[in-house]
Amino acid sequence: MALTPWRGSAVLLCLLAAGCSSLPRGAGFEAEVIKSATEAEKAGEVAPFQVVEVTRATHDAMAEWPKPGLVTHSWPSLQGRPSSMILQPGDKIDVTVWNTEDNSLLSGVGQRSAQVLNARVAADGSVFLPFLGGLDVQGKTTEEVRDLIEQEYAYSIPSAQVQIVVTPGLENTANVVAGVSAPGVYPLEQRNTSVLTLLSMAGGVQGALNNPQLRLMRGGTVFGISMARLYENAALDTTIMGGDRIVVEADQRTFLSLGAAGSEAVHHFPTDDLTALEALSVIGGVTDERANPQGILILRTYPANSLRTNGTGPTHEQVVFTLNLTTAEGLFSAGEFQILPDDLVYVTETPVTTARTIMGLLGSAFGLANQVN
Repeated sequence: MALTPWRGSAVLLCLLAAGCSSLPRGAGFEAEVIKSATEAEKAGEVAPFQVVEVTRATHDAMAEWPKPGLVTHSWPSLQGRPSSMILQPGDKIDVTVWNTEDNSLLSGVGQRSAQVLNARVAADGSVFLPFLGGLDVQGKTTEEVRDLIEQEYAYSIPSAQVQIVVTPGLENTANVVAGVSAPGVYPLEQRNTSVLTLLSMAGGVQGALNNPQLRLMRGGTVFGISMARLYENAALDTTIMGGDRIVVEADQRTFLSLGAAGSEAVHHFPTDDLTALEALSVIGGVTDERANPQGILILRTYPANSLRTNGTGPTHEQVVFTLNLTTAEGLFSAGEFQILPDDLVYVTETPVTTARTIMGLLGSAFGLANQVN
């Protein structure tokens, strides 16, 4: 039996309606993603994950929540130190003693000076000099050591004047390991040498590093700071100490973007702190034709010890934060919401796209039915 125009169209409509749910899409709808949690809540059951709408009110409430993935390092405060070198074990000093005596213990007839070269500061902080024995010089500046030697020689050489030159040992050097143009061991000829001064001596930070992070190893402690913070605050340009080791490395933190986002990829943090709006900028925004600006989701996993029931933490290990970018409230909240390492920024798809596709298919179907009849 031949199909009448309206019957043929009706059949096509039924076929289209049956296939609407299986139309190919690049991302899920917001309702689809959080469906299991919504259904569990309606049924009075325990949801598999927590859903939190990000607003000004909820953002303030989440201020006390743990921040998984954020590793914070302390940083030593700036300490005032003398500009002169402070002698440490392993340093070597060249001592020149000038005198006006015709004959002295150190110099021969007609000589006006005597030299002691490469006198090493011992492990106990002393240095051995002829006719003086061991002098305690550890922790003293070069000027203080010079005055001490001059004072001691003055008992036997009243006119003695002393000049010293210090060659720093390992205790008076710092090692810039990586992340600079010229890694190496650098003598601290000035005891007030700052971090930025030392990095300058090492040729500066390599320009290709993403949001470079500085690690300062001192004894058994590792301090850390970003170069951006160091540049911004002069008070953080701390003084280097002998034996310090410095490593400058790229920021290794990442987050992931999927769905109807401008790009689906792993992204490195370009700055120390990253908000949801800034993250959307990093990923190239959202796809105009497909994205649902009311359904921006941030998926995050918390460790089990972060769970709370008093509001100071999540109630579930897995949390989905929802953002609505179509209101001022939502935009302001997104501009304050902090992205954490390993977060997933998921841009859901708008149902309007599917509706447009269906309407296009319906138009084609009607056209085909008219041609048949």
